[in-house]
Formats: sequence, C-alpha cells, structure tokens
Amino acid sequence: MDKLAAMQAFVRVVEAGTFTKAADTLSLPKPTVTRLVQSLEAELETQLLKRTTRRVTVTPDGAAYYDRAVRLLGEIDELESSMSRAKVSPRGRLRIDVGSTVAQLLVIPALPDFYARFPHIQIDMGVSDRPVDLIGENVDCVLRGGEITDQSLVARRIGDFHLIICASPEYLKRHGTPLHPNDLEDEGHTVVNHFGHRTGRIYPFTFGKDGEKLEVHGRHALSVNDSSANLAAGLAGLGIVRVSTFQAAPYLASGALQPLLLDWCADSVPLHVVYPPNRHLSAKLRVFVDWVAELFARSDLIHRKCSLPKPKTEALHASPAMPAPAAALATVD
Repeated sequence: MDKLAAMQAFVRVVEAGTFTKAADTLSLPKPTVTRLVQSLEAELETQLLKRTTRRVTVTPDGAAYYDRAVRLLGEIDELESSMSRAKVSPRGRLRIDVGSTVAQLLVIPALPDFYARFPHIQIDMGVSDRPVDLIGENVDCVLRGGEITDQSLVARRIGDFHLIICASPEYLKRHGTPLHPNDLEDEGHTVVNHFGHRTGRIYPFTFGKDGEKLEVHGRHALSVNDSSANLAAGLAGLGIVRVSTFQAAPYLASGALQPLLLDWCADSVPLHVVYPPNRHLSAKLRVFVDWVAELFARSDLIHRKCSLPKPKTEALHASPAMPAPAAALATVD
C-alpha cells in the first residue's frame, strides 16, 4: 500500500463527502480511491469512515486521524515547495475559480504574462458566478467580489470594483433622465435589480456625495442574479442598471449606454482572493496570489471610478450593434 496516496485519498473523501467526488478531484477511478481507504483502515485496524448510500462521514477515530493527516500532508507540501527548484520555478496544478467578468475581461487577457514568469504552472480555471465549496470541490482559491461572510475562509483583499449607474438612450427617451438618486424611486422610472445567489436578497442601489449616503431600492420589472444578464437588460432598455466601470466602458464609449448621476458615486465592491484555512499556501499558489494582486493594483480598468466622461452627443443617437455581453462578476452572499 502507498500510505501517502492512501492518506491523500482519505483526506479528499472526508472533504468531498463522497467517494465519487473525491475520485473526481483526484483524477482517479472510484474503485482505486475505495481500495486505498480500505487498505488504510486495515493497516490502522480501525474504522475511519461510516458509509451510507448518500454520504460518507468520519468516525471519532477518523476525525482525529484526519486532523493529523491534513497537517502532515501540509508539511510534506511545504518541504517540497521549499526546495530550491520550486523557489526558482514553481510548478504543478492550481485549481481556481473566477467570476466570469473578472475572468473574461481581466485575468485571462493577462495570463500570457503569468505563463512567461511561471511556465511550469498549470491552471484549471472554473469560470462561474455560483458559490463554490472550496474544500468539497478541492479548489485552491477563488476570486470573488463582495464582502466575505464566511469567517472560516482566508481572504486577501486585492482591490475594489467601482460601480456606475447607466441606462440606454432609448430608455431615457421614454422615461427621462434622473437628476437625483431619489428619482429612481419615482413611478416613472424602472431599475434592474440584482439579488444574491444564496439568499435571494435584493441589493439596493447605494450612493455617496460629500459625506452623505443614500440607499435606493427602486421599482423593478426584472431582477437578476447575474451581471451579464444585468448588463443585457440595461442595453435592452429594461431599466436603469448599475454595472462595474470596467464592464460598462465599451458600451459607454459606443453610446449603447449613458452614464447617470455622475455627481453621486455608486458604492464600490471589494475583490478578494479567498482560500481555505487548511489549504497550504504552496509556492505555486503564493506566486499566483501575488501576481493577481499586482495585476489588479496596476489595472486601469479597475481604478476607473464614477467620473467617466459622458459619451459624445452624436454617439447617443447612433444604433450600434450590441456587443456580446461581458460575463458576470460574482458576488458573495
């Protein structure tokens, strides 16, 4: 029996909750994972797991063994990462998950620079806006916008997304231009609201000016939980929307959207790199976290605030073809 492989298989089964999920994350056949865990139990002469048809849980002995195994595997990873070769040229596979807008507009276009620096790191990137179970899905880290409410996770803040209020020229022709945030509450205006993935809670529009803070809910005909859909709704004239400045920029430039209430800044959204507390910050993960923090620190798109210039008048009367909507920036409920 390969005891190290058996230990790794056992840890993954505990974290994933089933042998099937553990086998998927380890890229091993399920029977192999089952055999490794059974061999480990036979070697230790104790039952580590309780099996049911739906889920696997740990026994008291299994829980104690898991805690020690996680620490030991982390020390082994640290030993390997500390070798001079790993310091000079980190290598291995990273599993990360990134919100769609961030992946499409910011991270993926910059990856040639990352691979030029670290050619031996392989990235498996999940691109989605759904909440990710970092431990259960064996994900090394995620990039997420919004406040981090799960205190069991380690989060490094690497920037802020600035939001801007926009509407299509067609919408403004029908409903008029709001001059104050409170105008969004009027019956004559409609907003496109955004609700949380987990909670379904509607996020209000928030504004700030000269120390004054306002929170506006507005009346919506459409509420979405995806920034891509939110942007598409704004472009279709379904209501006033708030989008990140980096996502809105090409549509403002083309005249497909018009910025509103520029003297009232919409709130910003914090961006974090998040990883589990028991996920050892290996050399390959450390260089990725540092690289993405550097990327966002120097990104002009990220630092654009609500003072974007208004589009030219002639552009507002044009009818440009709608570009493919940028994918969504995920928020953390």
